[in-house]
Amino acid sequence: MGEANSFIQAVPLEYFIILSSVLFSLGVLGVLIRKNAIIILGCVELMLNSVNLMLAAFSSYKGDGNGQILVFFIMVVAAAEVAVGLAIIAMLYRNTKSVDISIFNKLRG
Repeated sequence: MGEANSFIQAVPLEYFIILSSVLFSLGVLGVLIRKNAIIILGCVELMLNSVNLMLAAFSSYKGDGNGQILVFFIMVVAAAEVAVGLAIIAMLYRNTKSVDISIFNKLRG
């Protein structure tokens, strides 16, 4: 455990911050630009994983395991979000034969 921790601490913390910021920005850009519901869910997952990377990096540099425990809970919530989201998208695809989010507002009752 100490060997892996020293390896992560050998990389400067700024690199993790830059990588996480780039990944989060790409996720936000994908959510705002794309119209495919499956790609939007993937971009939300990318944003969650960038936050997980930041939490794990800060937790490792601080030497505390609380951030890594929080990463585990975020991963569980993200997996549940994907399962529910894909089920909703599958149901909407069955009704509309499309995963384009611009037509989903026509489903109001």
